[in-house]
Amino acid sequence: MSTPAGDPVTRARQLLRDRSGAQRVTNIELFFDLVYVFAVTQLSHRLLPEPTVRTTLQTALLLAMVWLVWAYTTWVTNWMDPERIEVRLLLVAAMLISLAMSAALPHAFAGWGWVVGTAYAVQQVGRSVFMVAALRGSPSLRRNYERILAWCVVSGAFAVAGGLVTGAGRDTLWVLAVAVDVTGGLTGFATPGLGRSLTADWTIEGGHFAERCQAFILIALGESIVIIGATLSGMARVTATSAAAFVVAFAGSVALWWLYFDRSAGASAEVIAASDDPGRLGRSAYHLIHPVMVAGIIVAAAGDEKILTFPSAAATGGSAALILGGPALFLAGHAAFKFVVWRVVPWTRLAGVAVLALLALAAGTIAEIALAACAAVVVAAVAAADRHVGRGLTRERSEPLT
Repeated sequence: MSTPAGDPVTRARQLLRDRSGAQRVTNIELFFDLVYVFAVTQLSHRLLPEPTVRTTLQTALLLAMVWLVWAYTTWVTNWMDPERIEVRLLLVAAMLISLAMSAALPHAFAGWGWVVGTAYAVQQVGRSVFMVAALRGSPSLRRNYERILAWCVVSGAFAVAGGLVTGAGRDTLWVLAVAVDVTGGLTGFATPGLGRSLTADWTIEGGHFAERCQAFILIALGESIVIIGATLSGMARVTATSAAAFVVAFAGSVALWWLYFDRSAGASAEVIAASDDPGRLGRSAYHLIHPVMVAGIIVAAAGDEKILTFPSAAATGGSAALILGGPALFLAGHAAFKFVVWRVVPWTRLAGVAVLALLALAAGTIAEIALAACAAVVVAAVAAADRHVGRGLTRERSEPLT
């Protein structure tokens, strides 16, 4: 007896990805990412006028909100087929809301806070409602999204409330919103009456998930390249020092790209694709750790604009924090990534962080361009060490210890 086309089971199967072959990133997913190019630009520009501790922490909070909206959507497109009209319309709607949220980021702690908070809540809750409705014929996955919906309602309430208040209350409520969404994933979205899920239940396609997170790293690196080119283009006169700063900034971006993509990106994608528990690696190595590396690139991009604008100026504490802090954050995030995936202590990256910390002692005594050149050399040295020191590519391509 044939199953009716409108049957919930049939409908759910039609919306889910076909797992019979390799899962590729679709054009609509890449189109969706374009909004986040703008979001990263907005975040890096928040650091430039006044890189104080408060501004830095607020920017980190906004990055967390932007990342969570993007990452939760990435989980959805890993399960659902983006070529289906329903899923495609979901992504288009999310793009519109994310664009509004991104436009409001520079004024998130001023008059446009309600836009950021509401956009965050609508996406987190709306996406979960869509999944609960779409997965009526897939009980296990639907139950997981019922739990996620419960948590997102709480985080969404904090986000909206934060957008409506002012001062420290906004910071506190948005921190709570982010904490709820992060804690939900760590606890399997444990919900009274619904239980909790295990990462083994999150049957993601590991290769696709890794590729999506790699794309976000490229988005952040792209912002760095845009800043380098745009700053040079805006100069009335290009001096030898300006040209040198241009080369140094570009070399720093290349070093970050090389460190991540030369070996680790492809090898880690193979590991998660072959893992018996890809949901666990997706949650830890990608969902939680990758935003640290993204933060490092954003900070480094702000530092690039500093050295291109005033290359001969002595490095102040604020500029040194950007020039050295960005690469240090990236190295620390990449160290955590390698440890989680391969269970090895990445000593070269930890040594790189230590050297960058020592370079901070030179702030105020050397020019910004010299400090940036030293930072680029440190990252490049760590990347070069990957080819001559350590366990080798064969080790990196093996299954992680659990």
